[in-house]
Amino acid sequence: MKEVKTNAMRILDKQKLAYQVHSYPHHEKEAVDGVSVAAMLNENPAHVFKTLITQASSKAYYVFVIPVADELDLKKAAKAVGEKAVELIPVKNLFSVSGYIRGGCSPIGMKKSLPTIIHSSALELETILFSGGQIGTQIEMAPQALAELIHARFEAVIR
Repeated sequence: MKEVKTNAMRILDKQKLAYQVHSYPHHEKEAVDGVSVAAMLNENPAHVFKTLITQASSKAYYVFVIPVADELDLKKAAKAVGEKAVELIPVKNLFSVSGYIRGGCSPIGMKKSLPTIIHSSALELETILFSGGQIGTQIEMAPQALAELIHARFEAVIR
C-alpha cells in the first residue's frame, strides 16, 4: 500500500529533513486521545506530543506543543508568549485557524505560521512524535530540527 503524504511530510521532504512516519488504527475522522496514540504505538507518552492552539486576550493565536499526558498551564503559556492571558480555542475554530481537524493538528504546515512554543522536556529527547497532519499518522523527528523549521522556542509551559 502506498503511503499517503500529508502536507507536513511534503514540507519536511522539501526541506530535506529527516523524519519517520508512524501509523495507528482509527475510525474515519474520529480523533484518538494522545495517551491512547502513545499506547498504540508502544511509545512512552512523554515522547509523544500534542499540538494545542490558544488565543490571547490580544486576539493573537499561539501554538503549544506539549507531551500528550500533560496539561498546558495557561499562566505559564501566557507568560512565555508575553501576553496577559491565553485560552485554548474552541474545537469548532480549529480548522479555520490551522487548516487541521482535531486529532490531526500538526505544528507543521498550518494555514499561517503562528508563534510556537515546544515544551522544554523535548530538549531531553533525541526524537519526539507529533501529529503528521491527519488522524492515524504521527511524525517522529529531532525536536531541534522541528523548532528550527517552524521557528519555535522551548519553554516550560505545563502544569
